Amino acid sequence: MKPLVFKKRRRLRHQPKPRIRIAVTKGDMVQVLSGDEAGKRARVLRVHRKTGRVTLEGVNVVKRHRKATQNTEAGIVQFPAPIHHSKVMLLDPKSGEPTRIRRRTDKDGTVERIAVKSGQPIPRNRQ
Repeated sequence: MKPLVFKKRRRLRHQPKPRIRIAVTKGDMVQVLSGDEAGKRARVLRVHRKTGRVTLEGVNVVKRHRKATQNTEAGIVQFPAPIHHSKVMLLDPKSGEPTRIRRRTDKDGTVERIAVKSGQPIPRNRQ
């Protein structure tokens, strides 16, 4: 008979977070769907794939009170905070309305984003 001994499992530390596939990229024009900023259109400044958030230009602007250091002076700093990627939707290049996207792979292997509403390809505007 087996001895009744509890075997302790190894604790996994610092597992890497999975990167979330997000439909928008830096430089895209999107519309905010919900929240205080609903209906606003803005350009994507940064995509945070580990947290699933995007930073938009002029949307969700927060204020931080900064203490003075040797290099900077004290004051109130304003900057855009990231919002969740499910609250934004890409704009259709033809009509300018929010649309979902579909991916199509060309014969040469490049992946192209296509607007579901109009069928037009959405160019990548990385800057």
